[in-house]
Amino acid sequence: MIGDWLAAAPALLAALAVVFLPGLAIGYGLRLRGLALWALAPVGTTVVLPVLAIVYAWVGVGWTVLTAGIGCLALAVLAWVIGRALGGSGPRRSDPHGRWLLAGGLVVGIAAGTTRFVLYVLEPDAISQTNDATFHLNVLRFIGETGSASSFDVSGVVGSNSFYPAAWHAMAALVAQAGASVPMAADMLTLVISVAVWPLTIAWFTRQTMGTDTRAGVAAAVAAALSPVLLSFPMLMAQWGVLYPTALSIALLPSAAALVVAAPRWIAGDGPLVRPGAAIGLVCALVLASVVALAFAQPATLLAWAILTVSFFTWWAALRMKDAPGGRRAILVGSIVAAWVLFVSLWISLTRSTSGVHWWPFRGKVAAAVDVLLNGQVLLPISIVASAAMVAGLVVAVRRAEMRWLATSWAIFGGLYFVVASVGNPGVREWLLGAWYADPYRLAALAPVVVIPLAAIGLTTVAAWLVERFARGAVQRVTGLWALGVAAAVVVGGLIAMPVVQMPQATEGIPDPQSRYIENVDSWLSPDERRLLESLDEIVPSGDRVIGNPSTGTAFGYALSGTDVFPRTWSHPRTEAWSVIQTDLRDAGTSPAVCDALAEYESPGYVLDFGIGEGTPGRFVLPGMTGFEGQPGFELVAEQGDASLWRITACG
Repeated sequence: MIGDWLAAAPALLAALAVVFLPGLAIGYGLRLRGLALWALAPVGTTVVLPVLAIVYAWVGVGWTVLTAGIGCLALAVLAWVIGRALGGSGPRRSDPHGRWLLAGGLVVGIAAGTTRFVLYVLEPDAISQTNDATFHLNVLRFIGETGSASSFDVSGVVGSNSFYPAAWHAMAALVAQAGASVPMAADMLTLVISVAVWPLTIAWFTRQTMGTDTRAGVAAAVAAALSPVLLSFPMLMAQWGVLYPTALSIALLPSAAALVVAAPRWIAGDGPLVRPGAAIGLVCALVLASVVALAFAQPATLLAWAILTVSFFTWWAALRMKDAPGGRRAILVGSIVAAWVLFVSLWISLTRSTSGVHWWPFRGKVAAAVDVLLNGQVLLPISIVASAAMVAGLVVAVRRAEMRWLATSWAIFGGLYFVVASVGNPGVREWLLGAWYADPYRLAALAPVVVIPLAAIGLTTVAAWLVERFARGAVQRVTGLWALGVAAAVVVGGLIAMPVVQMPQATEGIPDPQSRYIENVDSWLSPDERRLLESLDEIVPSGDRVIGNPSTGTAFGYALSGTDVFPRTWSHPRTEAWSVIQTDLRDAGTSPAVCDALAEYESPGYVLDFGIGEGTPGRFVLPGMTGFEGQPGFELVAEQGDASLWRITACG
């Protein structure tokens, strides 16, 4: 296994380059430096790539590594020109001890997160055995064949022409074009998001949350170390769904929110080193870019961003109303009202734009509240030490007026999870949770965005108190080492105690029997089935269509071979013609109605037999699409174990 991951290093480097290089080049040109530069780089990339993809599709330019690179280079040059025009002095020197402390925290977080990811996924080109994975992987193949990664085009993979936020897909397609297989490109990009993007963004968010506090750097390092400690993110998003775009958006969320938190200080001159008069424009541009990035990653996460930013702005403005003259106070009150009106409007808009509530309560109210306090959402194992540190951080946040917004955000996120887990009122679920389909997993994944900073703040505060009480000498340095040491012990201890955690099936109250990336006789896609799908391009003539029951794993066929395997997503069509196919296809030799139904789907010449299917959520039993041996009108073409490919001869 280790050798396979080492062999995948070029694909991993490609994923790192795709995620970071465009944003780093543009951010450096705009005079961002240090942790801010690295934490905002993925945000910049997530704006630039999908916008370029849309523009290229409009003008007829293909989406390739070369064309994307040229576009990013041009934008980087523009950023450098703007940066020079903004002026300002050179970068300030930072504290060497703080840099080393942050580096230590990042090493702990990245190493622990990578270990947990590798132990769960096992192989660098493993396929997530989940419903949504079929669509996402097929989109990557579709981008490679059509040359378009536009959010207005990618849904064409399933015959649709609607807008679909395709930032993740634009990135992954570039990784695949750099030489990785489609499954490996998806896995490497997921790894980069989980163990590189997330620790950086949560560290910078924590630093900005603490403002001018002298211990902000220590808390940032501790947050980086604690980044993988909660199982609800990032690991859960690699297990459930699989929700690749949601994972990207949540990993970007801390940086997007930190921009708003930092805005007052940056505008006052404590930020990117530009002329004070230009700081407002730069901050507004960066905030707008972060909103666009979240929209292209997963729009529902805009609501989480709004919770954080409106909470911050409300407390920030309220604190300034005490000593403000009458006119300024009226402006602040009006601004708060306007912010909340916009917030409610956004909430209603995104809630009404989805297909509604798909999940129902699975916990009692007391149990759901305990889940929030102990960070055991969706029946995941709890983290006692991290939760205790979170409580300490909540105490600090409540006592310090300028940090109460973080405690408020924690209460709102916790309240949303409480509702999704334990409140069954349909109206409440629809209006509060509709943007997330009332999915408890998506809402559970938001908790670490506020819990990790609170735990880091709490741990840093406790360490500082102990050092000031018992230690002598360099208090700040000793505080950082103690706090980081405890954080590392918590993360490493949790990894040793539970190196692999199977995802709980919350509504059934049981864990998965095995990793969703394992391929064996019990998995959705068996090794024999995968081998047959990967060989389709060598067996089936170019342009011919193959059909199959997507509930048996055939929906991965297009992604793995480029052959036109239909359907290309987990769900089968809901048409009268398909109803005939799914029940009577095996009788095509004696039933003319079957050939008429096949004609509605471009008269496919082949059918995959991977069994009858299954009846679990999102899967279907299609009895007519199996058992072709001995049936007139079918000819065996290829087989791997129990998986087989048949030519349909009944319809001429």
